[in-house]
Amino acid sequence: TPLIGLPGNPVSSLVCSLLFVKPAIEAMLDIAPRDDTAFARLAGELPANDTRQDYIRAKTAIRDGELWVEPFAVQDSSMLKLLAEASALIVRPPHAQEIHAGERVEILPLE
Repeated sequence: TPLIGLPGNPVSSLVCSLLFVKPAIEAMLDIAPRDDTAFARLAGELPANDTRQDYIRAKTAIRDGELWVEPFAVQDSSMLKLLAEASALIVRPPHAQEIHAGERVEILPLE
């Protein structure tokens, strides 16, 4: 019997489901994997990242025909309200440098 364990934190469970459970189910169903990531311009600033990959909850908007993404100021992983309001996750690789407003970032759309 296949078994997949997820973290107890709701935000961590969502991220792990998107990264690991969805591809596992697609593989079991013989569905070709697809890359769901996209790119958007950053509305705001992001500090340099530490040693692990992060997925930052954010809100997307179309401005002048281009996709923009704005990270929420608070990223506490237990805050379900922000998870419900998020329309994307900003993907931050390990050791990523500081990013300034207007730069392009990789996102994982949630809608």
